[in-house]
Amino acid sequence: MKYAGNPLVAGVETPPIAEARSWIAGRDFPADKPLIDVSQAVPGYLPDAGLTGYLADEAQVGDTSLYTDIEGVPALRNRLADHMSGFYAGTVTPEQICITAGCNQAFYLAAATLARAGDTIVLPSPFYFNHRMTLDMLGIKAALLPCREENGLLPDPAEAAALIDDRTRAIVLVTPNNPTGAVYPPDLLDAFMNLARERSIAMVVDETYKDFLPAGAVRPHGLLQRPDWTDNLIQLYSFSKSFCIPGYRVGSVIAAPNFIVDLAKVMDCVSICAPHIGQKAALFGLRNLDAWRDEKRDLMNHRMARFTDALTSRNTGWHIASMGAYFAYLKHPFEGDSSAKIAERLAVEQNLLCLPGTMFGPDQERFLRFAFANVDDTVMPAIADRLTGL
Repeated sequence: MKYAGNPLVAGVETPPIAEARSWIAGRDFPADKPLIDVSQAVPGYLPDAGLTGYLADEAQVGDTSLYTDIEGVPALRNRLADHMSGFYAGTVTPEQICITAGCNQAFYLAAATLARAGDTIVLPSPFYFNHRMTLDMLGIKAALLPCREENGLLPDPAEAAALIDDRTRAIVLVTPNNPTGAVYPPDLLDAFMNLARERSIAMVVDETYKDFLPAGAVRPHGLLQRPDWTDNLIQLYSFSKSFCIPGYRVGSVIAAPNFIVDLAKVMDCVSICAPHIGQKAALFGLRNLDAWRDEKRDLMNHRMARFTDALTSRNTGWHIASMGAYFAYLKHPFEGDSSAKIAERLAVEQNLLCLPGTMFGPDQERFLRFAFANVDDTVMPAIADRLTGL
């Protein structure tokens, strides 16, 4: 039998992580030059022992095999509301929260609830590739907002305003940013919030890495302190990195209650809620792991410092364009060569797996992303040596 698939799905580019891993498929790596994998953003440490012990016990409880409420376990929504209210010195209620199966699903649900096929959503470039893939599959146009090196890879509200037309439904921002690590200052986020309000569109802020702000970074934004935040703001969050539970797929959407109701309709239609055991893991983390989470933030800052030291202490020719949270966005010295070619050479010749900037935008030929958080700080000098040896 012959059948035609959805051309929107067929037209989506190959998933970047799978493509990068194909460069090293089937290879063995020598002991004196093992693989260094800084391609995918995963915590380079184990979860807290108290959390894993708790989950072992909870796996024996009957309710963990059942569906949860569509919007999420009430106790988790209550606790997350308290956490977000305290973190941002604002006001968030449980009715403004929906628990999702990871932050990627949170974005998918938000996009599907906001826009129809043929509508437009503004994405900064370089973009998080799963955001672009989601829009492509939904038939939503991505209007790319360039983030320039000379501006610290931060988006410009004036340039964003020029991209907005009568089919634009939202602006998407990611801070700390994936792939660049750039942290958006509060006044910049406030300017984008004002723009979204003036143009009657949503502002979607993905804050997956909010718990890993670099040392000295300005205190997080005050958007949730604004009395008008429910008019336009949609905030996305992930528990995956904060509590080292990416396999449990738990994220959240914070928005106006009427938006949460519509979003929950989409969730109910596909019957995909965050796993019950994963929601229990997130709740345990919010109740018990504040100090553990802060310790891991300090660890990431230490790794960032060691990565910087390793590159700046050698004449590698590579330049750190931006850095923060889990990521360093590096500019390679090989003018005329694409980042895709350089990344594949690093994998094949230097046993160093990273992602080319072209996986994050068509104008990113000179950049590569390094998820330095994946590796111990003792590995940082070897990364610099392998860059130099290319």
